[in-house]
Amino acid sequence: MQVAQVILRNSADVSGELASLVALQPDLVLVFGAVDLLASAAPALAVAFPAARRIGCSTAGEISMHGVTDGACVVTAVRFEKTVLAEASTKLTGMDDSRDAGRRLGDSLAKEGLRAVLLFGQGVQINGSALLAGMTEVLGAELPVTGGLAGDGGAFQQTWVLDSAGVASDRIVALGLYGEGLNFCHGSFGGWSPFGPPRKVTRCAGNVLYELDGEPALDVYKRYLGEHAKDLPASGLLFPFAMLGKDHDEVGLIRTILGVDEKDGSLTLAGEIDPDGYLKLMHASTDALVDGAEAAAEAAMKMQAGDGHGLALLVSCVGRKLVMGGRVDEEVEAVADVFGQGAVLTGFYSYGEISPFSPGVECKLHNQTMTITYIGES
Repeated sequence: MQVAQVILRNSADVSGELASLVALQPDLVLVFGAVDLLASAAPALAVAFPAARRIGCSTAGEISMHGVTDGACVVTAVRFEKTVLAEASTKLTGMDDSRDAGRRLGDSLAKEGLRAVLLFGQGVQINGSALLAGMTEVLGAELPVTGGLAGDGGAFQQTWVLDSAGVASDRIVALGLYGEGLNFCHGSFGGWSPFGPPRKVTRCAGNVLYELDGEPALDVYKRYLGEHAKDLPASGLLFPFAMLGKDHDEVGLIRTILGVDEKDGSLTLAGEIDPDGYLKLMHASTDALVDGAEAAAEAAMKMQAGDGHGLALLVSCVGRKLVMGGRVDEEVEAVADVFGQGAVLTGFYSYGEISPFSPGVECKLHNQTMTITYIGES
């Protein structure tokens, strides 16, 4: 397995910048970039790598071997020796189509020999947990699925997904990986701390939260945010919800606010809500988030069976980036220290992260986490 990477800083001479990757004759080209640059680079990618699977998405920040960038495009080429790839994509007609879209993707991938799936979806008009539920219905809960939902720099307006046909704002793409030589490892960790009392979910529908403790959810949320409420929905990234079960036990899932509706007092979350559960607000410090990223990397390393030379895909939530500010590179550096020199790092800041909690456990949509997928061959 061979991996190479370039960072595109502008739309000038994209073809020339990609020339160093063409000689690799890659099977897979992963692309994570700012909205405008991703769209402008797509035609050149198709010309440079006509035989490769080209997948990726727009971002709220890009991750590479050089740390974190904004407004760039990270292109990572991978040539496999023992792994076979299959691509599937589908149009998402709306948020209510999320579960069916997951089923369509699952049905499009041959199941024999399927070892893992990478999944990238648009990040705004989507129910990420329903998408995964649909895929799980078809492919089974044991199959590891990792990836994330696209960003648009924190604007939460329109995101883009790249597949081998080009870029689109209503697209979801899945990449199936096949072969006994594949080494597919994953880890996920947050670093957020809950505060305040748990609040009972008294009315919700899918991923839309209408009431907490019998009050409009937006009213309750604004009281907690205080002066930060004027900056909603963006400030919601700093104060996500921890999901609790009916016994007030943490279930390990965090939900970010994607949007607010002043008229009906509701909050739209990135994934589905337990109608019988509770929600509790969370906050974080930079040190705790960096420790969480390191823990995610260590979890992925424990699964590693190859020689340590491969690809580490990092998907971290945009909310973490906002909390860390100028120290955001520290979480990427922490991951790099765990993997050492053998792994090439790529990834992006997202509107939702996809990963199992641990090996053999059903994949979930996460928010406010750092999820890491290590891909190698042995």
